Amino acid sequence: MSALHRNRPQPNPGILDIAPYVPGKSGAKGARIHKLSSNESPLGASNLAIEAYKGAANSLALYPDGNAATLREAIASRYGLKTDNIVCGAGSDELLQLLAHAYLGLGDEAIYSQYGFLVYPIAIQSNGATAVVVPERDYLADVDAMLAAVSPRTRMVFLANPNNPTGRSLPFNEVKRLHAGLPANVLLVLDAAYAEYVRRNDYESGIELVATSDNVVMTRTFSKIHGLAALRLGWAYCPAHVADVLNRIRGPFNVSAPAMAAGAAAIADQAFVERALAHNDTWLPWLSAELAAIGLEVTPSDGNFLLVHFPSDAKRNAHAADAWLQDNGFIVRRMDAYGLSGALRISVGSEEANRGLVACLRAFLS
Repeated sequence: MSALHRNRPQPNPGILDIAPYVPGKSGAKGARIHKLSSNESPLGASNLAIEAYKGAANSLALYPDGNAATLREAIASRYGLKTDNIVCGAGSDELLQLLAHAYLGLGDEAIYSQYGFLVYPIAIQSNGATAVVVPERDYLADVDAMLAAVSPRTRMVFLANPNNPTGRSLPFNEVKRLHAGLPANVLLVLDAAYAEYVRRNDYESGIELVATSDNVVMTRTFSKIHGLAALRLGWAYCPAHVADVLNRIRGPFNVSAPAMAAGAAAIADQAFVERALAHNDTWLPWLSAELAAIGLEVTPSDGNFLLVHFPSDAKRNAHAADAWLQDNGFIVRRMDAYGLSGALRISVGSEEANRGLVACLRAFLS
């Protein structure tokens, strides 16, 4: 550091070592773009949620309910949960950050898997702790390897299930085995942002573990299947003592009134959720099969997106494919930040977007 810069305010140690999170591209304004880079809902949001959002416009001069009572009650009613154990936030990202802020500090360690969500290292390092990255096996979290990485300094384990960007999920018995192997003072954070899309019989989002444990938290989001990504709304189901901690450190009005109104309406609109599931159930396997048919390797996914692997030669690799797709109006997500430079993550889109994407990649590979 130069003498000139040494005399200005300095961030805490480790902050400048954090790689900033780069969101998916949105494309050029005015152009015909199919945005398939951020796993957003191709059906938009529920009409009931939209109307509830509009209705909140009459009260914009008033602070929102700091307890998010109506929203927490709607979530509790939908899943049969205790309202007091639910904490709402400005997206599940905020809740992950709050958990790290509450339970991690200098000298601590937190574990996550090799291709885990990039918010995890940001949350860990920004609180002075050390991120311990555990290799995956076939793009899936390795429970034995994660348990082997636990040390006396471990305070938290993050597990995205299903995982973003790989799309793979652990069966519930493996999640329980991971939890059983952790010391009682280590908090297991189950990030279940894509739980609604999973159709496997051996999957469970984490509600049962939270209800029967003192050291498990489950986070969820309204950004995916509910189509409310613009509102930044998420929730956590926690043991009572963890909910108490989060409520002490979160902002007093961390969720806006329009977001609360839309969220309560969205989670009650199960007809919309079923339509969104039906769309994904149709087009996720279709997209996977069509991409495989044109010669691309596709990682099996339990989410609403696919991790697609490209050949290594310069003319047909992932970077060349990304450039080709952009030139043709398709925005997908490069995976360089995850160490997966040979792959692209592609969200399930509308029928038009899905068919157009396959045709575009078929032309690219020909």
